[in-house]
Amino acid sequence: MSGSLASSRQRAPLAGRRILVVEDEYFLADDIGAALRTLGAEIAGPVGDIKDATAMLHRGLALDGAVLDVNIRTEMIFPIARELRARDVPFVFTTGYDKVSIAPEFHDVPLWEKPIDIVAMTRTLAGLVGDGRP
Repeated sequence: MSGSLASSRQRAPLAGRRILVVEDEYFLADDIGAALRTLGAEIAGPVGDIKDATAMLHRGLALDGAVLDVNIRTEMIFPIARELRARDVPFVFTTGYDKVSIAPEFHDVPLWEKPIDIVAMTRTLAGLVGDGRP
C-alpha cells in the first residue's frame, strides 16, 4: 500500500463505507452521522424506528457497519441486529440502559452507554469494519 493511500485511510478510515444509523433521538443521530462522515463514511439513515430500519435492510443497500440504539421507541433492536449479524455486518450498540438489557447472544457487541463518547464509538466501529474492502 502506498504511503499516501495509507495516510488517507488513517484520516478517513471509513471512506467509501456505508454505515446504517438507527437512533430515535434526533440530535444524537445527527451527531453520530456527523462524526461518521468525518471518518469518511456515507450514512444510511439515520432512521428512528424499527419499521424504517427493516425497510432499509430489505432495500438491498450494501452496508459495511451499523450503529444501533438498543431501544427504539419502546421496541428492542435485536431483530435488526440478528439480520446484520447474518450478513456479517459489524455493529455497535448505544443505549440509555445498562448491559443487562442486552440479549445474551449480543454480549460480544461493543456497547456505548448514553451519554456516549461519540468519537471513541465511531473509532471502535471503524476498527470493526476494518479494511475488508473487495
